[in-house]
Amino acid sequence: MAGPLDRRLLRESRAARSQLVTVAVLGALSAVAIVAQAALLACIVARAALEHAGLDALRGRLIALAAVTLLRAALSGAIELSSRLGAGAAMSELRDRLAETLLADRRAPADPSQQRTGELAAAAVQGVDSLASWFSGYLPQMMLAFFVPVAILAWSTVVDPIAAGVLLFTLPILILFMVLIGKSAKAQTDRRWRALSLLSAHFLDVVRGLPTLRAHRREQAQAATLAGVGERYRAETMATLRIAFMSALVLELCAMIGTALAAATIGIQLDAGALSLTAGLTVLLLAPELYAPLRSVGQQFHTAAEGTSAAQTIFAALDSAGPQAGVGVEAARRSGAQSDRPAGPVAPVPDPAHSPIGFQDVSYEYPQRPGAALQGVNLTIAPGEITALVGPSGAGKSTIARLVMRLAEPTGGRLLCGEVPLRDVELAAWREQIAWVPQRPRLFAGTLHENVLLGRPGASEADVLRSLRLAGALEILERLPQGLDTRLGEDAQRLSAGQRQRIALARAILRDAPLMILDEPTAHLDEDNAARIAELLPLLALGRTVLLIVHHPDLAERADRVLHIQAGTVREVSKMEEIERIAA
Repeated sequence: MAGPLDRRLLRESRAARSQLVTVAVLGALSAVAIVAQAALLACIVARAALEHAGLDALRGRLIALAAVTLLRAALSGAIELSSRLGAGAAMSELRDRLAETLLADRRAPADPSQQRTGELAAAAVQGVDSLASWFSGYLPQMMLAFFVPVAILAWSTVVDPIAAGVLLFTLPILILFMVLIGKSAKAQTDRRWRALSLLSAHFLDVVRGLPTLRAHRREQAQAATLAGVGERYRAETMATLRIAFMSALVLELCAMIGTALAAATIGIQLDAGALSLTAGLTVLLLAPELYAPLRSVGQQFHTAAEGTSAAQTIFAALDSAGPQAGVGVEAARRSGAQSDRPAGPVAPVPDPAHSPIGFQDVSYEYPQRPGAALQGVNLTIAPGEITALVGPSGAGKSTIARLVMRLAEPTGGRLLCGEVPLRDVELAAWREQIAWVPQRPRLFAGTLHENVLLGRPGASEADVLRSLRLAGALEILERLPQGLDTRLGEDAQRLSAGQRQRIALARAILRDAPLMILDEPTAHLDEDNAARIAELLPLLALGRTVLLIVHHPDLAERADRVLHIQAGTVREVSKMEEIERIAA
């Protein structure tokens, strides 16, 4: 059957392989139990009908039939349990790999994925959940659909070759209809999944942009858009259900016709005396069992198809992170090829507080974006100094900061700290040296205390309060009803942009790293708080290197060196020249 038998999903779901092997063994035993049950039941009925055998004469066969029936039920339960365990392991593995890839991918912040966040969220949550049907329902049925027909046809050929030939003739017809309907169902399920992903992405965008939409009085327009996307999803869902119902009808009809033909063949042979009643009843009882797993495959197909459609989105996200994303964390660790470890010998981690960071003819070009963001950049960030990067928006200031943090790698040239190329340094160890305050800081759902502790987990409460005081955020703490234990809500909805900025700065201060990168730290602050941060800068620079991205003249005045970026190139300017230019 085309579609859901995704070889890559099988290949990369390492956590489910042992359970799948167990399911295969149990499926083979279940096929034997089905044949044995039918043979025993036919023998009992034949002896009771022809020989008028009583319970005493049939006691042994009845006990054997009961035992086989119980064994078949136990095997069915074991198949379901093992397949569900495998599904749970595979789903957890996929979610872990997706999360680790997005978190560890050094290109992600500098090269935003073409997929919208809502689409990835739908794939990682509902999409992975739908894979449970693929692992726990579709795969076991596929195995049963192989073992059961083989066992039944083999036994039927021994006891009644003619009826076995009829069954063998009807079987490909049923499979052909399954394939034809399956192709149509897979295409329709893909359309339904795309509609769901679009609806998720639209809805998430609307929720995030509610203040902007209200400010511009565009709420009704977005409501109409969401209604249109929702209607599209409803239409695609109904179309998928129509195909599912048609599939069930066709498969049931084919199975009924095949069973009727086998029954007619057996009846003719019984009437002619060419076949024993035991053999005829055995094949007749086995005929519905022959088609049952195939019908179940058809039923499981439709729910499994949604999971494989989601898997395509997940694998696209893994592939976009580079070749290491596909090997898995444990495999990469065993092979020594983790994404945060250089291919060659690991160089000692340099100290950016005492060694200069140098760009040697560095270029960078964003994937899927024409033109170079940086071209032949040569600059030095001196240790123990405040270096300010200034220039118009889009000139490449934030790109330089991201290259320093190794959230992106240069497409040309070399980046060094002291004499050590940063490519030769373990990524995690280098990032331990850095504290970063982005222009639009992200605060996570949790308490104020937890958000600040991201800078240095395990820090004392006194250190947290000191960091908040240095960042000018104590007044925020005083206004919150539960102090440090106040839950901020997702994306810190209770706080203004300036308050979020100060908490992010407190987080960076708490980190106490030798290199601090501040991207427009006063962008959302009023004049008083901006002046406070400007006064704090010399204190922050004690014993560390500070890279500052600024538009504010007060901050540029506090810098030791000012580097002006224009069209991806860098030149050093005097502080007075740059302050006059910014102020103008």
